[in-house]
Amino acid sequence: MRRPLGALLCLGSLAALSTPIATAHAAAAPQAECRVYAAKPYVTPAGRIQASAARLGCDDTALVRVRIKRAVAGNDPIVKSASRKGTNGRVTVRLRCAPGVYYTVVTDYRGNGGRSKPVRLSDCSPTATPTPSPTPTPTPTGTTKPTPAPSPSASTTPSTPPNSSPGSSLSEEVVRLTNIERQRNGCGALVSDPQLRSAAQGHSDDMAAKNYFSHTSQDGRDMTARIKASGFSPMRAWAENIAMGQRTPAEVVTAWMNSAGHRANIVNCAYTHLGVGVANSSRGIYWTQNFAKH
Repeated sequence: MRRPLGALLCLGSLAALSTPIATAHAAAAPQAECRVYAAKPYVTPAGRIQASAARLGCDDTALVRVRIKRAVAGNDPIVKSASRKGTNGRVTVRLRCAPGVYYTVVTDYRGNGGRSKPVRLSDCSPTATPTPSPTPTPTPTGTTKPTPAPSPSASTTPSTPPNSSPGSSLSEEVVRLTNIERQRNGCGALVSDPQLRSAAQGHSDDMAAKNYFSHTSQDGRDMTARIKASGFSPMRAWAENIAMGQRTPAEVVTAWMNSAGHRANIVNCAYTHLGVGVANSSRGIYWTQNFAKH
């Protein structure tokens, strides 16, 4: 059963917001320009090539078509395509893996189009995934060079603190699963940060209590204001993912990783810290991820 629609994507209650990520809305912009985004193809755990495209910030209906192309001598052939009609949303396409250089092309037939960078997929084993090349992250104070944090290990996995709230074990499991995905994509582990966790938990609690789903709180605050209020300082880069209705940490992390904008936040090597908030409601569980770098 599909989860209720989110603010930015049609499949699942998902929304991504990020200051430095080009594939999500800018934090300071009240409304986003209608755009389409193409994510690079990669090999899924099932051993298939997958690519996706998203249409965001639009208020008209369009047919969005995504194609996987293979780079060869001469004209690059389309090896797989898919389409769906809607206002905003994501289209995903998969095909049997064969080694080669692939890229994603998207168009919405409303004047918007785009393509991803090509990626060489040389290993079709079920655990193979491409290693993205991280882009230096622009910030409000200038451009900084991402410094990957140390790789996670069993000894550094945060444990659930004593006398913790019921959602804390779920939030730390989201952190653990997020770090596994970062490892697979060549990024360092995120440190579970209490200040970011406070900001994320407050937003999940607020959405659950007031029955809404948005990056903007009903008091008008955005994620930047919430993270600053938590005391996390200095803030050189930051981002937010939210979701609603997924039942387990594994389910919500999988949903985020299957969405281009959310996946871009999770596997952005610039971030070094993470806070996760989890809140129950009659509508389901609200999930918030706040990423940041000092």
